[in-house]
Amino acid sequence: MTSAQGGGLHHSVLTRIGADLTTGRLAAGDVFSMEQIEARYGVSRTVVREVVKVLESIGVASSRRRVGVTIQPESSWEALSPVIIHWRLEGPQRLAQLREVSELRRGVEPQAARLAAERATPEQARRLQEAAAGMAETGPKGALLTYLQHDIDFHRALLEASGNALLAGFAPFVAEALTGRTEHDLMPEIPEQGAIDWHVEVAAAIAEGSPDRAEEAMRRIVTEAQAAMDEIGAVGD
Repeated sequence: MTSAQGGGLHHSVLTRIGADLTTGRLAAGDVFSMEQIEARYGVSRTVVREVVKVLESIGVASSRRRVGVTIQPESSWEALSPVIIHWRLEGPQRLAQLREVSELRRGVEPQAARLAAERATPEQARRLQEAAAGMAETGPKGALLTYLQHDIDFHRALLEASGNALLAGFAPFVAEALTGRTEHDLMPEIPEQGAIDWHVEVAAAIAEGSPDRAEEAMRRIVTEAQAAMDEIGAVGD
């Protein structure tokens, strides 16, 4: 479960606010009192305070006494926040958001795979191989939700195995993108066998300590994901 999809009433309100923002029902410069937010979303003052703290932390809103809560321009938002990525994946900016994450993955994950081949512990290598094996088993059956979880586990393990905390911190963004592709029917009913095989290849190369092989196979994975986004975007234009 991703951070934007966790339990709790304040997460539900954040999701509704995200929908209002991405569809234009809320706009930069709009100002609300705490009472107005309570009434608009039908929640308590305690929940509103929690929500406002999150909105402030990701640059979406500012709060000042005697002024209220002010929606900030989108240029101020924290673009790499999993919450904001989730909002955009749920809204009309879905394809653009998926394309942006895919482009970022092309610059990050091949290098992470190279580092993982040099630094992964036996336990991390085992996790990668188990996740890849799960993808190989569930993908051809079209069990997309189970396949998705194995895919998320694979990329999380890969980024953690890089031994670089900044790269490991990229995992939630990849998870949101992978989840968005699946939940919004942007994945084929049967995942591409080539993509599955490349995941298996990456895991094997890391386990064997082969940086070049690991980097090249991961580059194929993220390039395929980018090509799929470009193809979907072309159809939608």
